Amino acid sequence: MTSPRPGEFEVIARYFAPLAAGSPMGLGLLDDAALVPVNPGCELVLTTDAMVAGVHFFPDDPPALIAQKLLRTNLSDLAAMGARALGYLLVTAWRDDTPEAWIAAFAQGLAADQQIFGIHLVGGDTVATPGSLSFTLTALGEVAGGRALRRSGARPGDDIYVSGTIGDAALGLMVRTGRLDDCDAADAEYLLSRHRLPEPRLALGQALVGIAGAAIDISDGLVADLGHLCAASGVGAEIAAGALPLSQAAARALGRAPVLRETLLTGGDDYELCLTLPPARAAAVQAAAAIAGHSGGVPLTAIGRITASSGVRVRDEAGAVLTFGQAGFRHF
Repeated sequence: MTSPRPGEFEVIARYFAPLAAGSPMGLGLLDDAALVPVNPGCELVLTTDAMVAGVHFFPDDPPALIAQKLLRTNLSDLAAMGARALGYLLVTAWRDDTPEAWIAAFAQGLAADQQIFGIHLVGGDTVATPGSLSFTLTALGEVAGGRALRRSGARPGDDIYVSGTIGDAALGLMVRTGRLDDCDAADAEYLLSRHRLPEPRLALGQALVGIAGAAIDISDGLVADLGHLCAASGVGAEIAAGALPLSQAAARALGRAPVLRETLLTGGDDYELCLTLPPARAAAVQAAAAIAGHSGGVPLTAIGRITASSGVRVRDEAGAVLTFGQAGFRHF
């Protein structure tokens, strides 16, 4: 027989209070709310995302990776606004049959990322659910007053850039669901890792403040999210499908099955940054990217230009406009 799972407050004390121990904002998780001091001349940046079993992750995914993806998707929103991460709030909804070992592994994933990103848990809630496991995380950040990157700053004539590589995560989901079984083991593992563990571009986002005119992170798909940016700015965009930066694994998959181009452009879950800026700032943005992130910086690739007309047009190598079944992911 297995021992009963500890109760709500025991779970908090055992697994989540230690995650708050390094930050005075969390007050040891002993009070009703966190206290967040905001530095003079700064604005507080808040973002929330939820993940539900069977919708955002598979129930048999490693719990540590589920926790890390939950945190990182929120940090990606902070990155898109040029913010520095301060901490996070967490709401967990546990089933009665959730093993304590699963909770422990989930907390260990958060602890690992707290070390990487220099943040701590500062509060939240723990509840029971008769339905699917679900988690909601609110990330807190700060940015200099009036300096946050916005979706609404794109102007006609601006160049469009994306960070990193695009489409890996969507292909990784296909690997996970058995719909991409013709790649070798190394490519499959790489694509799966990109799906499970995105890399929020926090350092790049902060480096882009004062350089980029507009920015958004790519969660629903490049075409869809660029469309959101264009709608907020009252502009349109044209991008070249052939300019899309691809990993070697994605390029090999596309070479075997050209039909995957739509998946790369619309699949989502990349959590890379898409940004716009005047052509005159091209050297400045590349210099910023070169010192952001890990050694070697973060690659930025120009993929198109902002236009005065509305909508996002994707052109192939012959200049023809491509059409897609849908621009990106929608919950409903």
